[in-house]
Amino acid sequence: MQDLQQRKGNWWALLPIAVFLVVYIGVSLIFNDFYAMSVVVAFLIAILVACFQNKKLKFDDKLAVMASGVADKNIITMILIFLVAGIFAGIVGKEGANAVADLFLSFIPAKFSALVLFIVACFVSTAMGTSVGTITVMAPIGVALSSATGTPLPLIIGSVIGGAMFGDNLSFISDTTIAATTTQGCKMKDKFKENFFIALPAALLTIVILVIFALTSSSVSDYQPDKINLWLLIPYILVLVGGIVGINVFVVLLVGIVTAITVKLALGVEVLAVIYSMGAGASGMFEVIMVTLLVSMLSALMREFGGFDALLSGIKRVFKGKVGGQLGISLLVSAMDVATANNTVAIVMAAPIAKTISEEYGITNTKTASLLDIFGSVVQGILPYGAQMITAVSFAKISAGAIIPFLFYPYLLTLSSLAFMLIPSLIKKK
Repeated sequence: MQDLQQRKGNWWALLPIAVFLVVYIGVSLIFNDFYAMSVVVAFLIAILVACFQNKKLKFDDKLAVMASGVADKNIITMILIFLVAGIFAGIVGKEGANAVADLFLSFIPAKFSALVLFIVACFVSTAMGTSVGTITVMAPIGVALSSATGTPLPLIIGSVIGGAMFGDNLSFISDTTIAATTTQGCKMKDKFKENFFIALPAALLTIVILVIFALTSSSVSDYQPDKINLWLLIPYILVLVGGIVGINVFVVLLVGIVTAITVKLALGVEVLAVIYSMGAGASGMFEVIMVTLLVSMLSALMREFGGFDALLSGIKRVFKGKVGGQLGISLLVSAMDVATANNTVAIVMAAPIAKTISEEYGITNTKTASLLDIFGSVVQGILPYGAQMITAVSFAKISAGAIIPFLFYPYLLTLSSLAFMLIPSLIKKK
């Protein structure tokens, strides 16, 4: 901790992330198309800028720094989830997602599709502890539901992402929860209680908004499914149930893959076609994997050059008082997540300074852990280049810009968190 405080920060080291944002978002806005500039190309430009900085390090040493950024347990775990999830999605294909969508629509009115997906995603993500895994399972179902009912696809996908971030923030087995509680030295159940009463109003308000949309929308068509192929339901139902029960995401997806292969072969699909679909599914995850790796490399370079130290010390100097300390912790982890596009990594990096701030300003360790997890999840769910958004976009084939206005839950969670910070202070003043 003492070493971290003594290290000299360098604001110029944050230039690459600024270059990325200007290039990626700027080009997208100029051409009104978020597909105009590949996020991979934008990150390569940012890495090039980072490599021209810090002249004390030779290029070979910078390559070693980038390699150290990639060599992280969380990064490897995410990549493996992407690959396994991609293979599962490739095997079950659109037919499997359509069958699950038809099953949903057999029991619920079409206009409530977004609401049901949000609630189901909340349960699945809380049980599985992974937002990316939840989006991978739920997004294809959402696409099928949108196609069948005419429910706006951005609303559907925004609801799925919102539900995924609900569980990512609250789940006992989520990496973010583990990172937040262990670094702050508090119990998971205590952090859950602190977190739950902040997240609950946001989730309930999201449900209200989706209900209002359902009751007032005239664009959604009534849809009565034809005969459902029950065989195609089996892999998805196993994955959904396994997720809700809380089985490890890898086990759930591997069971889904084996089941999907068995079902496809039983339905007469050729072995070669199944093998091809596995490869196509894995290949479909290329961009999200590349972004994960490039962000890790860029983050390592900026950290090595003192960018993160400057950010951390700057926030610590600006914010004073108990409310200011909470705002500082929130901004701290948010800024780290913008820089790393990985909320678990952001929490781990922000945790030492957050702990110091909490001790200086009398903020409880459970409150600090809660703020780290909440704002890491909020920013991660909104980032156009975050793994969650890119995964959703890869299935939905729409731009991140189209989805962002419909991320009701992350926005409401931010407002709820700010209210829980400010209201006690205002009451105390009276």
